[in-house]
Amino acid sequence: MDAALVTAIGVIGSAVVAGAAAMYGSKVAGRAQQEGTALTGYDNLTARLVAERDKAEADQAKAEQRADVLELEVARLRLIVTQLGGTP
Repeated sequence: MDAALVTAIGVIGSAVVAGAAAMYGSKVAGRAQQEGTALTGYDNLTARLVAERDKAEADQAKAEQRADVLELEVARLRLIVTQLGGTP
């Protein structure tokens, strides 16, 4: 074998190794991108769920406050009925 043949075989071998490394690198990059997208989606979902929970808690507090007001109104009306001689 002369030097030119050995060099050509070395270049071909290097090209094969470089190609394999590029394919592996693109797979790793694709996987990293998918994981990044999944994390971003998870963060968005978490933020939406927290916002929905906060809204539900606020709505519940308003409903409880309204229920308290209505209970006071019922008590007031019962008192008026009783004062007028009726039975509630």
